[in-house]
Amino acid sequence: MSNDKSAIETMKYRQSIRAYDTKKFSEIDYKRIKEYIASEDNLIGPFGNKGRIELVQITNNVSEKGIKLGTYGFIKNPQVYLVGLCENKKYSLLEFAFTFHKLVIYLTELGLGTCWMGGTFSRNSFEREIQLAEGEFIPCITPSGYPQQKQRVFDKALRYVVKADNKKPWDQLFFDGSFADPLDKVNAAQFEIPIEMVRLGPSASNKQPWRLVLSEDRQKCHFYIEHTPNYSTRLGYDMQILDIGITMAQFELACDELEIKGRWIVADPGIELPNSLTEEYMVSWTLD
Repeated sequence: MSNDKSAIETMKYRQSIRAYDTKKFSEIDYKRIKEYIASEDNLIGPFGNKGRIELVQITNNVSEKGIKLGTYGFIKNPQVYLVGLCENKKYSLLEFAFTFHKLVIYLTELGLGTCWMGGTFSRNSFEREIQLAEGEFIPCITPSGYPQQKQRVFDKALRYVVKADNKKPWDQLFFDGSFADPLDKVNAAQFEIPIEMVRLGPSASNKQPWRLVLSEDRQKCHFYIEHTPNYSTRLGYDMQILDIGITMAQFELACDELEIKGRWIVADPGIELPNSLTEEYMVSWTLD
């Protein structure tokens, strides 16, 4: 992250941008992005899984190879696409989303727009553009460019349709010691801001599938997934795992800025689950 900018403030104001200015990237912004995705440190997740991010320049939705890249009319005038690639495995997806969202926040800090896309694009067109290695697939992409200053009507309408500004309250998402007791902000101790950043994070169709349990000793935060029934099954992968990786990035970036020292671990605490949909423990953050 840029040293002179607050990741917390960036995460608060970032929103999905679907309408872009026709202005091309400046040389310096293009160079910064190329350097970011070329750095191996930026592509490796907390447990060592590594994804790949390819930068594709386009003009009128056509790449330099002459391939028309399809986003079903949702995106207007993007200058580039950042295309993610990883293995279709649980922790590969989780860690990939973690690293990809850090890129999204970095782009936002540069004044560039982004829009997480997991289902509303033509995978076939992007697979023809990029050479996939064995075992790789494209879980998501983001267009990027300079946001159009006058937001389009369709952009605002789409935000309304997906309820993009309607986030669930704390008592539906975060819990104190067990799923029986909702977590009150005043009891979140030093984790209040990192947990709020989780709440504000983007998710597919704004479903917000993350559920967090703060341990009674306030040393660990356990992340669970509450699946939306039949969501993304037609895509052949669990898109909602990406949402958990996004929240991990939001949480860690806030902790880093607040100098809360900790690390990610996979150690199921064995907490009784509240229902059949909250069926999966994912990861925990523990204080050092």
